[in-house]
Amino acid sequence: MTDLLRKSDRFGHRYDGRYHGQYASSIKKYTSAAKRPLNRAEQSQLIPQLQNFTASRGWNWRSLTTTFHSLTSAGVFVTHKPMDQSVKLTQATLLSTLFDAIIFQCNQKPQARDIDAQGVSNLFWAMAKLVDNGQEQTPEFNEVLAALLPHVNAQKDQFILQNIVNLLWAMTKLMINGSEQTPEFNDSVAELLPCVSAQKDQFIPQHISNLLWAMAKLSDKGQRQTPGLNAAVVMLLPHVKAQKDQFTAQGIANLLWAMAKLVDNGQEQTSSLKEAVTALLPHVIVQKANFTPQEIVSLLWAMAKLVNNGHEQTRELKKAIAALLSCVKAQKDHFKPHEIANLLWALAKLVDNMQERAPGLKEAVALLLPHVVLQQANFKPQGIANLLWAMAKLVDNGHAQTRELKEAIAVLLPHANVKEDQFIPQHIANMLWSMAKLVDNGEWTPEIQEAVAALLPQVNAQKASFKPQEIANLLWALAKLVDNGQEQVKGLIEAMAALLPHANVKEDQFIPQGLANLLLAMAKLVDNGQEHTPGLKETVTVLLTHVTAQKDQFNAHGIANLLWALAKLVDNGQERTPELNEAVVALLSHVNAQKTHLNLQEIASLLWAMAKLGEFVDLDMAISTFESLVHQISYHHQFSHHVILMSLWGVMVCCARLSLDSNTNRNHLLEKHMDDLFTRLKNTSPVNADDQSILAMAACWLGKPCPVLPHYQTTTSKYQTILRHQLQSHIPSLKIAEEKSLHSLPPVDLLLPDHNIIIEIQGPSHYVSGDFKTRNGSTLLKIALLRKSGFEVIEIPVNKFWNKGLINRCIDQIKTRVDTPAQGHGTLSFNIGWTEEANVTANKEDGNAQVTLT
Repeated sequence: MTDLLRKSDRFGHRYDGRYHGQYASSIKKYTSAAKRPLNRAEQSQLIPQLQNFTASRGWNWRSLTTTFHSLTSAGVFVTHKPMDQSVKLTQATLLSTLFDAIIFQCNQKPQARDIDAQGVSNLFWAMAKLVDNGQEQTPEFNEVLAALLPHVNAQKDQFILQNIVNLLWAMTKLMINGSEQTPEFNDSVAELLPCVSAQKDQFIPQHISNLLWAMAKLSDKGQRQTPGLNAAVVMLLPHVKAQKDQFTAQGIANLLWAMAKLVDNGQEQTSSLKEAVTALLPHVIVQKANFTPQEIVSLLWAMAKLVNNGHEQTRELKKAIAALLSCVKAQKDHFKPHEIANLLWALAKLVDNMQERAPGLKEAVALLLPHVVLQQANFKPQGIANLLWAMAKLVDNGHAQTRELKEAIAVLLPHANVKEDQFIPQHIANMLWSMAKLVDNGEWTPEIQEAVAALLPQVNAQKASFKPQEIANLLWALAKLVDNGQEQVKGLIEAMAALLPHANVKEDQFIPQGLANLLLAMAKLVDNGQEHTPGLKETVTVLLTHVTAQKDQFNAHGIANLLWALAKLVDNGQERTPELNEAVVALLSHVNAQKTHLNLQEIASLLWAMAKLGEFVDLDMAISTFESLVHQISYHHQFSHHVILMSLWGVMVCCARLSLDSNTNRNHLLEKHMDDLFTRLKNTSPVNADDQSILAMAACWLGKPCPVLPHYQTTTSKYQTILRHQLQSHIPSLKIAEEKSLHSLPPVDLLLPDHNIIIEIQGPSHYVSGDFKTRNGSTLLKIALLRKSGFEVIEIPVNKFWNKGLINRCIDQIKTRVDTPAQGHGTLSFNIGWTEEANVTANKEDGNAQVTLT
């Protein structure tokens, strides 16, 4: 060092820095021979010697680039913890003088500088390495980058392939670590990509893996539309397949991670991409002993993402996953906190998407859970969010709620409370989704309640920053929490109200799954008494247009959820708009095509939804869909009690519609299925009043003994009282019974026992959207059952009571009907309607009473 300073002093302002460059190179040679950067002890010995090692503006370009690249590569600027303050000061001073000299050189006139392509590439690599090692991106650091960027474009024709690879790697690293994506930065990336294709014949395996890694990261940072990126990816893929035997373990891990990330960011799964993945999978097995913990995590993450995006679950893929799971077991003690979080996330995704569980998957989860507890204090907010999501997903897919799993959840939740202000929107959405899933699977604890309460203010605070998918997941989660009785958690309703306007603003950005989740959430909210949440009905109307537009893209699960949601919304007063009509028709038209993909719960939900919508659904469409779905039920034998009851009620409503339509005679098949469902339930003793009613109605329809004695609550409406009093005043001798339960059926409003006539006063709840025109399923079933039991039924919409003249005419018509004795035993059902000239006549025809209204 003394000799170096002496030479520098001797040359004075004419000194070009060459000896400093040689000195820096000697340090790099030492670390290259050791195959590692300087350790902390070596760095502590060296740094004091560098106090006077300062660069000047007189140094030439080569000396500057050699010195900066060599010292960075050797690890001179690495920040160890703890670090002596004088060491940090020396590092900062040396960096500052190097930065100043580089900026000065870059800003010189062309004839006064000797900037070359190799130097530009080395400097970018060194800058990226600095930030990757924790260097802060100071204003001076950013100034160096801004000064260097124009030289990427100027030198692009001089870059050899190694320079291009290093530059793209470096720019990607800088972007990952927060460098601003200025137009100049993006332009430089765009200029480099065609150079990749131009030198395609010179690729070695390391180039291929580094380039695809960089392109995947660029696509992840919003550079998917960068000109040339897709072309470069397409050009590289055949080289993966051609050189498959030459990749190191690290190269294989980087490649599979990169391809999975590209696919996840919208890259088309072309035959070249699938072939490249397939070519690498056997080498995962061959190289499994050489993978580091980080590479094992990257590979399992990649497999999970590929499967999640529809990659075929081949035998080779399953073998590769099994091989990696054995590596998890072997290296379980070496995973860092963020790797544990990513591993459990990947395993949960595999469980969620794999047709059959890979050998060792369950064991790998069990091995990792104790490490979650041990390292609980070291997880970052993203790790906490990923871990809770993974555990909730595992529970949702049937993973046993072991003591270890419960303990891992319990130790993470308090950290969620402490770090709640550090969660980004994605974390908040994932956390609340996880807690909603855990609650839905019976894991409601005070710790979860506290974590939910802590996160809800963050929903309001960050409401404008949530992406469409996050809004959908959040609203679904909040609805689930309400559905499980947690609407009293402070801030829950306010959080929902805060999100709804943003669902409107981003309406055209929701994918099919997001639309289904959103409407399902809103249906859950109104079903739990939140129909007055500001903006809810308007948001539903806005989203329905997009449901119709994306009708071909919904899977079976989405269609079932959507129709259930729409039926619930209608049942709770959602206005019957053209958008609603179109959405229902559009979804129903796709049910038959997706029927083989429906599970039992989804079939039951669809039967319930169509039944609930009643006359809203075209009769022919309803019957064909019912027959198709009921046929699917016959293939299944394991029904839950809830599924049987939903299906039974739906089938009964369909039979009711058929029986009320004089032009159809197709009940035989449906009644056979009704009988089968009833048989499965007849030995049960439901305590729920609604369930008891369904059983009683089914027994009545089938003419079988009722297995339960349902308990009905009776309420007398004011209109019911008005009509009774007026009928009694007009016909004093008329016998009238109120709220009478006949044949264990729900109570009727008014019964005229001497005439076998029932009068039902139908309020808005008896009609779809309360329109007083379209009867819902419950109303149709009750009317059909009463008719089947031998009663004549008169239905009077309650809106007729709002006009005194109309109700008087109604009384007159009923009086005429009572005064006209029926001959023979017949059944009758009609809606009272009025015109200026209304009359009732009764005629005997073939032993049946026929009443004509004009």
